[in-house]
Amino acid sequence: MPRLTTLCLLACLAVLPAAAEWGQFDYDFDANKKTWREIEAQLPPPPQPGNLARIEVSSASANRFLVDRASLSVGEDRVVRYTLVVESPAGARNISFEGMRCDVGEYKIYAFGRDQGEWSRNRNARWLPVPDRQQTSPQRALFYHYFCTVEHAADARAIQRLLRTGGLFER
Repeated sequence: MPRLTTLCLLACLAVLPAAAEWGQFDYDFDANKKTWREIEAQLPPPPQPGNLARIEVSSASANRFLVDRASLSVGEDRVVRYTLVVESPAGARNISFEGMRCDVGEYKIYAFGRDQGEWSRNRNARWLPVPDRQQTSPQRALFYHYFCTVEHAADARAIQRLLRTGGLFER
């Protein structure tokens, strides 16, 4: 019996260096993760009617949703930036300059457009989750059907093509 106890103790001692190596591996793996840094967003010119592409959001909304193709960019930080125009049937118009992170499913409103073609910075700009269950959300439609598709995630050329062809909506 003492021999068995000694063997078990020796086996445990042999495993300790291996366990320490695994702990070091986890630390090295986590320590090498690069922190994401957002680049400073430059406000685009106001949207022009000839550059607006209608996007399909939901039949539950009477609003028209448009993206200014000229404002579309994908930065070094992999953020898709774009101008969104929402028009109501009564003629009201909301304009916003936004960013979307495909890797984490978040969006941010950088600024709001004014009638005179000027921008008003969003003082409360912060990253928010893309509304997954809100069918009438343009950010949801842009995330799933235009900007962050599996084949075309954050690829400006592919996004431009999807804006021209109507996105990846199931028809």
